[in-house]
Amino acid sequence: MAGQAGNHEEHEGASTAELLIEACRRNNTDLLSEILSSFDGDEEAAAAVLNKTTTVLGNHLYHEAALQGNYEVIDMLLDQPGFECDPVNRVEGDTPLHSAIRWINSEPEGQREFGNALVEMMLEAGSNPRIKNKGGLTPLQLVDPRNEGLKELIRKHEYAALNAGDFVPVDEVKGGKGLLATSRAQQEDEGDDDAEFSGSDEEERAEWERRKAKRG
Repeated sequence: MAGQAGNHEEHEGASTAELLIEACRRNNTDLLSEILSSFDGDEEAAAAVLNKTTTVLGNHLYHEAALQGNYEVIDMLLDQPGFECDPVNRVEGDTPLHSAIRWINSEPEGQREFGNALVEMMLEAGSNPRIKNKGGLTPLQLVDPRNEGLKELIRKHEYAALNAGDFVPVDEVKGGKGLLATSRAQQEDEGDDDAEFSGSDEEERAEWERRKAKRG
């Protein structure tokens, strides 16, 4: 690629931003790799460009790749140190996870397995399934109701976050209302001493059992 690490202005008549957008739209991993190599290992500078580059409509690079279901480019982007997993676009207020689900919804049913694998990769990399867009919808609420596999996948990650203390509305998690009712019943049975126990964490459960045995 022409130019040095400090000069990413032009490449064969196109700016770095234009080339990055093209690479993400076309799933062109060779072009993306070529651009990234021009930063000569300056991870901070590379991350700044990847995170700040947007289209005229306000989509980030991650949105552009997700809207096309471009697994390979997304995999490369997520491997870059400092890459932002949850940028919000200007028009809908979508995260890339919203964008990926919009793409899956538009594809034939035969693409669901591939699409669900893409979403799983994004979730494992840190995409937040609880962010709402301008319409007040989470990614889960955008899922085609017929795609039960994708709904279960997102619920699984939401529930894992719930267990880690990153709470989401319980009625948005499958079985959540029942879990909440069970937890409340346990708290009432055991008294105020145990009110902080949620029943969702093994260490808390062990502590609860210890205190129960001590009282008994």
